Amino acid sequence: MFRILIVEDDEKLVSLLENYIQRYDFETCTVQKFECVVEEFKAFSPHIVLLDINLPKYDGYYWCRQIRQFSTCPILFISARDEKMEQVMAMENGGDDFITKPFEYEIVLAKIRSQLRRSYGDYATNQSSRTITLEGLSLDVDRMVLSFGSNKVELSHTETRVLSEFLSKPESVISRDRLLEKIWDEEAFVDDNTLNVNINRVRKKLQNLHIHNAILTVRGKGYRLIPNWEKGE
Repeated sequence: MFRILIVEDDEKLVSLLENYIQRYDFETCTVQKFECVVEEFKAFSPHIVLLDINLPKYDGYYWCRQIRQFSTCPILFISARDEKMEQVMAMENGGDDFITKPFEYEIVLAKIRSQLRRSYGDYATNQSSRTITLEGLSLDVDRMVLSFGSNKVELSHTETRVLSEFLSKPESVISRDRLLEKIWDEEAFVDDNTLNVNINRVRKKLQNLHIHNAILTVRGKGYRLIPNWEKGE
């Protein structure tokens, strides 16, 4: 049974969420002490987190950063903040997706299932033993680690899937629709800005390895990975 941690201070919403989610055989736990989110996370050991932004004490961005220091567990932000910048901040602080309130519970369930399939289900099982290497750049899909020479960076689940697609098809133009289809099962529920944010996150991880300008935007078509790092660019 998959475990879902809910970090939300609206008691009515929590009750409705739990009642709906539990109908589909998920185990849920709601944080009670909002100054102890990390402790409750470690005690419950969830497979996925639903995290609000507006919380007592510290906001959801803070807690996402804290969790990311030791866990790559998928984190779905749920918030009434619907500005694009809020979604960008959620992704840049380590979130995997963003759900705007008010929402349909069916969409929440679809996003939960999508993240679970990608992180723990068939896709994860099929890909977990693979290491993809291109011109000295190596992606360990199981560990979600990208390495180049003696340098390594840790990736999120979504970043791993994005890079897996690029490294498997170097120099090919990969359309935005293809990335959405490959990475998110329920692409109809994905805000277009989510893909932009994740592409930028992948670019930053490459920059941490001193690889710059490797992912090019092909206007009107998608993106292309150019293995330019041998040239010292």
